Amino acid sequence: MAYKINPDRNAPWNELPELPISPEIYQTIPIYEQLGKAKAALGRLQGRSIVIPNQGLLINSISLQEAKASSAIENIFTTDDELYRAYSHNQNKQLTGPAKEVLNYREALWEGFNYLNEDQQFDIDYFEKMYQVVTGYNDGVRPPVAQIYIKEGGSGPNAGKAFYTPPRGAGIVQAKMVNLINFLNDDNSYSIDPLLKMAISHFQFEAIHPFRDGNGRTGRIFNIHYLTKKGLLDYPILYLSRYILESKEEYYGGLSGVTQRGNWEKWLIYMLKAIEATANMTYNKINDIVGAKDAILQHIQTETDFSRPEILVNALFSQPFTRVKHLQNDYAENTVRKYLDRLTDMGILEKRIVSGSAYYLNLELHRILAE
Repeated sequence: MAYKINPDRNAPWNELPELPISPEIYQTIPIYEQLGKAKAALGRLQGRSIVIPNQGLLINSISLQEAKASSAIENIFTTDDELYRAYSHNQNKQLTGPAKEVLNYREALWEGFNYLNEDQQFDIDYFEKMYQVVTGYNDGVRPPVAQIYIKEGGSGPNAGKAFYTPPRGAGIVQAKMVNLINFLNDDNSYSIDPLLKMAISHFQFEAIHPFRDGNGRTGRIFNIHYLTKKGLLDYPILYLSRYILESKEEYYGGLSGVTQRGNWEKWLIYMLKAIEATANMTYNKINDIVGAKDAILQHIQTETDFSRPEILVNALFSQPFTRVKHLQNDYAENTVRKYLDRLTDMGILEKRIVSGSAYYLNLELHRILAE
C-alpha cells in the first residue's frame, strides 16, 4: 500500500506518515485533469482582480463572507445584519458570541497575510498566531495531557464516539508540525504543484490537529494564505469556506477517506474542485460588485449634485453598512447625513435605526454577497 492508514480510530494516530506522500498517489490522470481546471479558474480570478482600481472595496466584503462561512462550518452562526453592524462599528473587541468569532476569523485572515508578506515563511509562530486570533486563547500547541479526539456527530448509534484520534505524546505533535512546515517551505526538495501541496498540507494539518480548538478554522485560513504566499492570488479573496460549508459531508468524508482507506485521489480532487468552483464564483461576484458600483456612481452623477461622488461610492462598497462617521474625514457631518438620506430616498440605501444609531445598508452589495 502506498500510504499507511490509521488502524484504530480510538487510539492516537502517532504513526501518521510524514510528508511528502509518494508521487504515485497524486500523479494520476483524474487528479491532473482537475488540477488543470483549478489552475485555469484561479488564473482567471487573479487576472480579473488585478485590474480592479481599489481592491479594498472588494476585499473587506469578500473576506467577511469567508469568515462567516468558515465559522458556520463549526456551527457558529450569525446573521448578516449582526455581523455587518458589528464590523461597521469596529467593535469586535467589545463583542461576544458568534459575531465576535466571525470577526476574529477575518482579523486572522489579515494578520496572517501581513505576517507572510514580511518575507516570512510558514512557521510554528504563524500557526499559533492564527489559532490564538481565531479562538481568543493564549496557549499554543496542545500538550500530551490534552485528550483530544474527534467525535461522531448527529444522533445515531455512534454519536459521541471517537471518529478519529490525532497524534499525542511528548514531542510528537511538535515533530509532525516541523515536518509539515518543512514540506510547505522547501519547494526544492518537495517540488509539487502548489495547489496539490496546499491540499496535501491541509489534510496533514487537520490530521495532526495541533491545537485544543479552532483547528478547522485555522486550517481553512492556511489554505488562503498558502495561495497568496505562492503568488497565485494577490489578496485573500478566495471564498473556499462556502464551498466546504455546502458540501460538509464530502469534505469530512474526504478527510476520513485518507485516514481510513488511503483514498488520496478522492480528497485531492475534492479540494481542486473546491478551488475551481470558488474561483469561478468569486470571479462572478467581483464582476457583479464592480458592475453595481459603476451603475450607482453613474446614477449619482446624473441625478444629484453631490460633491466628489467617487469617494462616497467607494465608502458604500467597502462594507454593506455605512455610518455617518465613516465619511466625516471627507465631508462635513451634516453633508454626509444629507447625502445618505438622499440615497435612501433614491432606493440605493436602506436606513435602519438600531439602539438609537443610524445604519445605511447598501442594498445591491448586500444582495450580491448574500447570493
